[in-house]
Amino acid sequence: MNQDFFPDVEGRIPFGGLRSEDPLSFKVYQPDRLVLGKRMEDHLRIAVCYWHSFNWPGSDVFGSGTFDRPWNDPRLDPMIAARAKLEAAFEFFDKLGVPFFCFHDRDMAPEGATFAESTANLQAILDDAEAHMARTGVRLLWGTANLFSHPRYTAGAATNPDPEIFAVAAAQVKVMLEATHRLGGANYVLWGGREGYETLLNTDLAREEQQLARFLSLVAEHKHRIGFKGALLLEPKPQEPTKHQYDYDSATVYGFLARHGLEHEYRVNLEANHATLAGHSFHHEVATAVSLGIFGSIDANRGDYQNGWDTDQFPNSVDELALTLYEILRGGGLTTGGFNFDAKLRRQSLDRTDLFHGHIGGIDTLARSLLVAAELIERGALEARRAERYAGWSGELGRSILSGEVLLEMLAGRVLTGEIDPRPVSGRQELLENLVNQAIWAVDAAVDAAEDGAAG
Repeated sequence: MNQDFFPDVEGRIPFGGLRSEDPLSFKVYQPDRLVLGKRMEDHLRIAVCYWHSFNWPGSDVFGSGTFDRPWNDPRLDPMIAARAKLEAAFEFFDKLGVPFFCFHDRDMAPEGATFAESTANLQAILDDAEAHMARTGVRLLWGTANLFSHPRYTAGAATNPDPEIFAVAAAQVKVMLEATHRLGGANYVLWGGREGYETLLNTDLAREEQQLARFLSLVAEHKHRIGFKGALLLEPKPQEPTKHQYDYDSATVYGFLARHGLEHEYRVNLEANHATLAGHSFHHEVATAVSLGIFGSIDANRGDYQNGWDTDQFPNSVDELALTLYEILRGGGLTTGGFNFDAKLRRQSLDRTDLFHGHIGGIDTLARSLLVAAELIERGALEARRAERYAGWSGELGRSILSGEVLLEMLAGRVLTGEIDPRPVSGRQELLENLVNQAIWAVDAAVDAAEDGAAG
């Protein structure tokens, strides 16, 4: 088509600062700004998702699509539409100025009448994608296969009671893993959207776990066979679309991986809205994954606190994301992963330009959160108090317990004689929460001062 799909945006989104009245400008995000000695862009590794941004028409269970998306016009030939969508996507990536994107196989290329035709469609579109990537410099953060939309996957893919469906899912992942490798993807994600159950009355839990473990082993084996150097990532979610999904949260995923000897093959891609659906904070999920050594990447979004489902809204809370980024920085920062905006516009945000508004706000929220997290790292107050709280474990008693030198009887004897007679110590939660707020206010003041200096 070779047309300008976003004519309201001329050139790349600029940095305007907090006082900029241009809604199509970043207020905080500056890719080259150094934070803890590293470029902001390299800390955050921001990606745009293909599915919500370019595939979703703005429909819901009560109504059809509302969005202005000419590339999704059903009157178009499917391959012509796919190429138009590709042009629109890369125009958006380039104008927004993000370094990465993510996609499912069926996002980029249409499903054919046969598996062979679907594969041929994907291979043809990959040729065009490579050209757009070379032209814009935008890279692939991760690819994935859609193993949940087609009716064949209604009872799952790897965990399906039919081994033939398992085989089709395996073939689809093989093709998409190889496509991700071809495009230089940094990671490959598996989201088990229907790997779970609707009712235990027709479910064999032990059998389905065995099937899922075998599936993941096959994928890991193929990764090494083709020489793919990226990370394999699993994306936890507790339920929706199924009643219960086996990859409930980070801790559940790690337990599954460890049981099947896969803990060194897979990490996790964590989504904020999935964490809250599991009854956790996003901060908790990231801290858990970091502590278990399986942290990989992030899907940045948020849920609605009044709704018990996956609303996938753009993130807007510095208070919440700052603590998430603090845990990431404490753990050494992102490596192959990044912050993918797995977020979608509200159904009443009809215009194509609204895609920019949603992403600009989310990216600025991330940038400000990074500054707060860096402030907490530099101040060191949280770490100092954490170390002080556990200081006893570095002493004689703590070391002897952890090393296995003492028996239960020995500890009991010291307690009975009164040699060990501890008193509770305050956890100082309110103080620590105040320290976080002080860091937020310090960043706010520094940004305001910089704005005043620039204005002067």
